[in-house]
Amino acid sequence: MEESNNYGHQHPLLLILNQDQLIYNQSGVTDCSRCGEKVSTPCLCCAEHCGFYLHKVCAGAPLELNHPFHLNHPLLLMQNAPYSSAGDYICTFCRKGGNDFVYHCSCELDFHIKCALFTFNIAENNLKELEHVALQHPLVFTENGDEELEDVAKCFVCWEPLAKYTHFSPDCGFNLHEKCAKLPFKLNHVCHRKLPLVLQFNSQRLPCKICGETNREGIGFVYGCSPCKFVVHIECASQSSLQVIKSTNHEHPFALFLRQVPFTCDACGEEVSAPCFCCAEHCGFYLHKVCAEAPLELNHPFHHDHPLLLMQNAPYSSGGYYACDFCDKEDNKFVYHCPCGLDFHIKCALFTFNIAENNLKELEHVPLQDPLVSTENGDELEDVSKCFGCREPLAKYTHFSPDYGFNLHEKCAKLPFKLNHMLHREHPLVLQFNSERLSCKICLVTRRREFVYGCSPCKIAIHIECVSPSPIIEDKSHPHPFTLFLRRLPFICDACGVEGNYAAYICCTCNIIVHKECNSLPCIIISKWHDHRIYHKYFLPRDFRNSDCDICHDKVNPELGCYCCSHCNITFHARCVTEDKYSYSIPSREDEDEISNESSITVLEWNDAKEATKIKHFKHMHNLMLSASVGGYENSCDGCMLPISDPFYYCSQCDFFLHKACAELLRMKRVWHHTYCKQPHILISDKVFQCEMCFHKSNAFAYECSECQSRTCLRCVIALTPGARTCLKHEHPLRFYREYKGKYNACSCFSWRAFCCKDCNFVLHLGCFSLPITAQHKCDEHFLSLTHHDDNNYSESHYCDICEKSRDSNSWFYHCAICDTSAHVGCVLGKYPFLKLKSIYEEKDHPHPLTIVKKEYYYPDCDKCDKPCEDLALECSKSECKYIVHWNCAAPNFLQCVLLSGGSNSEEGEMVEPENYGHQHPLLLLLNEEQLIDNQSGVADCSKCGEVSALCFSCTENCGFYLHKICADAPLKLNHPFHRDHPLDLMHHSFLIKNLAY
Repeated sequence: MEESNNYGHQHPLLLILNQDQLIYNQSGVTDCSRCGEKVSTPCLCCAEHCGFYLHKVCAGAPLELNHPFHLNHPLLLMQNAPYSSAGDYICTFCRKGGNDFVYHCSCELDFHIKCALFTFNIAENNLKELEHVALQHPLVFTENGDEELEDVAKCFVCWEPLAKYTHFSPDCGFNLHEKCAKLPFKLNHVCHRKLPLVLQFNSQRLPCKICGETNREGIGFVYGCSPCKFVVHIECASQSSLQVIKSTNHEHPFALFLRQVPFTCDACGEEVSAPCFCCAEHCGFYLHKVCAEAPLELNHPFHHDHPLLLMQNAPYSSGGYYACDFCDKEDNKFVYHCPCGLDFHIKCALFTFNIAENNLKELEHVPLQDPLVSTENGDELEDVSKCFGCREPLAKYTHFSPDYGFNLHEKCAKLPFKLNHMLHREHPLVLQFNSERLSCKICLVTRRREFVYGCSPCKIAIHIECVSPSPIIEDKSHPHPFTLFLRRLPFICDACGVEGNYAAYICCTCNIIVHKECNSLPCIIISKWHDHRIYHKYFLPRDFRNSDCDICHDKVNPELGCYCCSHCNITFHARCVTEDKYSYSIPSREDEDEISNESSITVLEWNDAKEATKIKHFKHMHNLMLSASVGGYENSCDGCMLPISDPFYYCSQCDFFLHKACAELLRMKRVWHHTYCKQPHILISDKVFQCEMCFHKSNAFAYECSECQSRTCLRCVIALTPGARTCLKHEHPLRFYREYKGKYNACSCFSWRAFCCKDCNFVLHLGCFSLPITAQHKCDEHFLSLTHHDDNNYSESHYCDICEKSRDSNSWFYHCAICDTSAHVGCVLGKYPFLKLKSIYEEKDHPHPLTIVKKEYYYPDCDKCDKPCEDLALECSKSECKYIVHWNCAAPNFLQCVLLSGGSNSEEGEMVEPENYGHQHPLLLLLNEEQLIDNQSGVADCSKCGEVSALCFSCTENCGFYLHKICADAPLKLNHPFHRDHPLDLMHHSFLIKNLAY
């Protein structure tokens, strides 16, 4: 026993070297006055027995410790941490609390004395105190056999689970992996070549440059470079060396690491899971290991024709968007592409490849879900999601959990790759993607995406569910069961009238034969093509003989099945009226009410010929009289805004006129051309709108959808009502053909859809069909007549007298025979030919009602933009108020218009002059999604706003140029109410790039 200095204690201290001396000099359990732990020898105790004890290690701890793991500042030994009166702190190494002596740094590092000295010894590779500590092996499995670690204790160095690797027994007081005790103090890392990385405490709480995480509350060791503020976790620093991944065009090499990171894969767009690759230059580019190792060419068993090429972007547009042909989801990440038009996400391509190879290890642990047979009411499947393989409802059969990311029936994952089918004996049928969009030979249905069994040389495809059709089918639409007749024999279906050549179903009682899909044709449907319910008949009554289909206008065979209306004696081919699922519905009851056939008029007086001579229209306050005089075209119909003609109704008290046909329209009507809403349209008036068919602005009568509030003008509704139509410029009736492609007689433009004559080659599009027969313009004092040919053969006379530009002699124009004035249709009609002048327009920015006027000779200045109000304007109805504004300054954007050059109003499929939209080729107007899909490959983008949908222009030369109709009509200058100082100029993005001042 030796006497020592007192280490800040008032009494002399004795050095105790063995346990017997300690027991002799102490009473009860004693703790070290510096570290707070139980005293063990060697130690120091007070010679006066006042209860003061010190471990010899604690007594010898330096007042300043220059720690190799924290080179920025020395650690200062303090009696209390400088945080609170109690001196409480959390040790940065072991994360345990303390209120005794502490090694402290102003960087907010705090260590127990023993932790500071222990880590110092690790840095100095002086681990004598661990020599006799037992090692424990890693714990891989729990008692239940799950691949998880039971132990939740963490290693004090790397903060990975302690039981994950071989580790020292925690009884020594430190949780430490064996490998972490032997870490090199310095290392050279490929991700930081400037300076070596030094093992250190992460005092600045910097995120790891590889995985990006700032985890573990900033605790644990890292390899770092203090000058560069660069740190990597120990486990991230130990990953493999750099690799170049050929499947990307990324300019930097990649490092592989095994750690989970909170980023998304730049190839598939999903959250990155370990193992994965990250960019060694830390530019934020990450790849799943499976995505990085995906082959550049994939010879897919389901697509033998060509290899699938791995591309960083789909070759469709600048955005690179595409829709996957397996899961049907859109993306703009990496894609497996084939020129056949097939596109797949990386994971979908590889997953289906594994299905083909019968390698379904990734599905082994995915739970199966039982089929959902019916809803609570017992009607239909609740689940509307489809199986990616057969496109049948997912809940119809046992299926894998959709949480895995794939909608797949269990049976579809186990389909045989090849099979021999009796309907095609020449070759076996191979499971494949239906890249050619072939219709199924059994059910005749064509789907966009699905697996089929097919024979590519013979162009044969059969849906998966049609391979083994049910031998007997019973359906409530037919009183008897249908029996399968599986022979490769031609037949004519008695339900739809279309030829079949494979599986047929026979009703022996009724002696009829039908397609598989036709045995369930509904007996009654409510169709957008007709205002009454229509009924399915296998044989037509005599009243319907020699009738045409009101959709395709081809003859209907009275000996074969079709739909007909007994009220109107009209017929429809079964395939025509049911081809679009949005165009019809099935009534739940036979007595279900049809739409209201309430007339818009109440008849007050009749004449001897049973004509209504005096009526009350629900949209007008006065009674209307049937005109006995011949109309002179000087007035316009307030319903359709076309020149008035016989027969018509007029108001004797005000200037209100209605064509007889416009007056007798029903209050509610179904329109077939409004695709996705099933509710009928309602007749409205006195609202300014843009017609969804012809895009003209009008405030006359319109039919408004009760679901989406889109509106269709009366001109389009009447013209597109199924049946033959009369055009004053043609001697034969015209019928509307939805599938027509070609040029028009009136404007020489090219597009889809047209009014065609079955007797000659006369063709009109919707816009030309509804043109006013006469029109007025200030260029001539007389009425101008719509003229369909120019008898003058001198090319010098083929000019417009309004815009003074050349006219196409083969296109319709307006002409005055008295003055020999000729003008483009668009120049005469202007931008707003169907807006009712002198009608009231309400604007919130002005307290009085405004009147729609057209200024042709006197141009007062606009109260908003201070420019002369030429053409259409809004003028205050109060004479004492001189308020006037341009129409474009007050109306919302969708009601504004920019006149197309050449005086041509853009209608369905009309060519548009290139200078209007900055494109070198003529443009074509696409009205619906089907036209858009036919006219594009992949997903297209509007060249102005970056998105695209139907009602857009596309380039006739198929160069990939698209414009929304609303973007095409965007004014070059916009006087915006939120920025009244200057007009907003419409500019091309390239100008903004070059002029950074903007």
